[in-house]
Amino acid sequence: MGTRTEIEEARDWQGKLLNCEECEQRAGLTEGRCHLGHACVHDRYARRIDRFFRWNPYLAKEYLTHPYFETRAVAAKHVELFYLPRLIDDPDETVRQSVAQRLPVRSRHFETLRRDPHREVRVRVAERLDASDLVGMIDDPDYFVRQIVARRLPQGMLVKMLHDADPEVRKVVAQRVGSEWLAVMGKDKEVRVRLAAVRRMDGEQLKRLVHDPDWQVRYEVAGRLGLAELEIMRADPDPAVRELVAQRFGGNESVLPQAC
Repeated sequence: MGTRTEIEEARDWQGKLLNCEECEQRAGLTEGRCHLGHACVHDRYARRIDRFFRWNPYLAKEYLTHPYFETRAVAAKHVELFYLPRLIDDPDETVRQSVAQRLPVRSRHFETLRRDPHREVRVRVAERLDASDLVGMIDDPDYFVRQIVARRLPQGMLVKMLHDADPEVRKVVAQRVGSEWLAVMGKDKEVRVRLAAVRRMDGEQLKRLVHDPDWQVRYEVAGRLGLAELEIMRADPDPAVRELVAQRFGGNESVLPQAC
């Protein structure tokens, strides 16, 4: 339970000291359904509000229009599902995030959340949608949302994201896309994307990158390319790559590329 100090300093969202005698839920105090500084619907701390609703979930619906956004957001986590649509257009994104985490994805209202102006809401949507339904979020304006889409989209649909504007998204694509598209990703302008592709390539695909402009890519190639194809890399311009090639020809087949 709350310490003496927490009880004495418990304040509401506007900074006012809380007084149980002024609370509409004061009857719950004697019944053990709330506790100042520990479980209180009017506290400024979300964890205390959440504890109150965990003790009294049937009261959550009464606070969906509370002026404090944290109270509305926490109430949305406990209220019956059929109340959630009324919070779709809540002015605070924290509340809409709570809705996006619980609203059934097949609900006609869930479609509205796909177009929410705040990225954190759309992140929740991308995490919950069935993978086959994510294609509609491939062009989301936020790179992090698209990263989630790239991680969850069915492999066959990833070709639509080969040329995404963000390199971190393309890196995720390179880690998952079908092997027939790795050669395309091996030509990406960003080293991190090419590295992700190289680490999945077979020998025939690797041969095409022995002259890559970045030493990290060539190092990865040198560590995985078959010895029969490795001779050309003895003269690589980078000493680290040449050393790895020399080690492999020296019989140390266990030498692996350093983590980049």
